[in-house]
Order: sequence, then C-alpha cells, then structure tokens
Amino acid sequence: MRILWAVALWCLVLASGVLDAQEAKRVQVVKLFNGRDLAGWKAYLADPNAKMEDVWRVEDGILICKGEPPGYIYTERDYKNYILKVEWRWAPGKPPGNSGVLLRVHGEHKIWPRSVEAQLMHMNAGDFWLIDGAPLQTDPEYIDKNAERHRWRKKTAEKPAPEWNQYEIIVYNDQIILKVNGEVVNEGTGAEVVAGKIALQSEGGEIHFRTVEIIALD
Repeated sequence: MRILWAVALWCLVLASGVLDAQEAKRVQVVKLFNGRDLAGWKAYLADPNAKMEDVWRVEDGILICKGEPPGYIYTERDYKNYILKVEWRWAPGKPPGNSGVLLRVHGEHKIWPRSVEAQLMHMNAGDFWLIDGAPLQTDPEYIDKNAERHRWRKKTAEKPAPEWNQYEIIVYNDQIILKVNGEVVNEGTGAEVVAGKIALQSEGGEIHFRTVEIIALD
C-alpha cells in the first residue's frame, strides 16, 4: 500500500507541474504518525493544565483526538515544500464536529497560530481558512463575503460520517492545492514561502486519523 501511495504521489507531482521527472524520482514517503504513539509531535492546548495525552491517544493504530480543550498537535520538524496525505473520519456513534490541518505554522503558539488551514469541519473539507494574517490568493468567486479569510471549496468530495476520507495537500513555493478523495476542490497562490510546522487541530468533536504521511519536496 505504501508503495502504491508513493507511485500515486509521484504521478501527482508530475501532473501538478511542481517538479520535473528527475526531481520526482528522489521523493520519499515519511510517516509523520507511526501508528503506535505520538513520537515526533508536540502539543499546544488552550488549557495550560491539560496534557497532550488528555486529548490525544493511539488505539489499534488509530490516532484519536477527543476534540477538547481547543488546541493542536504539531510536528517537531519544520517543512516548507511537501505533499501531505491525511486520512480521517469522525468517531462512529458520535456527532461529527470540527478540526483542521494547519500548514506552515510559524510564529507564536496560540489559539490559533499563523498558518493556512485546510478545513476538516464535517462536510466542509476542502475550504481554506487564513489564520492570523496568512496570505493566499484564491478564486474571488469563492471568497466568503461574511469572512474574507474563509475561502470556500469549489465542490464537495467528502464522504458522509463516519466513513474514512483522504486529503492530499500539495504545498510548493507559494502554491497550495487541496484534494479530497482524489478530487481537486480548492487551490491558491501567493502563500508565504516559509518553513513551518504541520498541525492537527482539536476543535470540537472526536476525530480519528489513521494516516499522516509526507513527501518533502525541498
């Protein structure tokens, strides 16, 4: 399965035009979530008395986020250009809620840090949120008139809860492309070209992750 994912992303890199064939041959898939524990991750939570293990745990190879208090786990390493694969679902038997994948997180850790969010709110996967002034230029037709930093997806490709869904997120130079279940649903240019953390939000509702993998393109 991991080989198939690497081949698929190699094709995706070429199709997106972000790398040529020689550069694409050097890509390597790295598991950010190892399926056993939270090695390689740190946490920031709104409640200073809360600990990472109060909110995040691993069971049967699945990373489970309780959804409260608000906060996020973030990678110890910084990444600038990459393709990220995330598989998620909402907890079976519980109401779906909100979460997100934060890209190029940098600056002060707070609720919420400067970054571009790939939205995970139920049935809103593929939206962008521009947090703390992070720039991104998107199709003007899909800018939320009530909240300019919110950029609507062009289509909904998300499966209903509690089915598993997949994000493929390309972050390359000033370009960000969001694919949900294999379909491009949003994209933008003019993003800050800066190395930063990758973060997963705790933002209401129990959410599960079974895959968090990256191909670094730097």
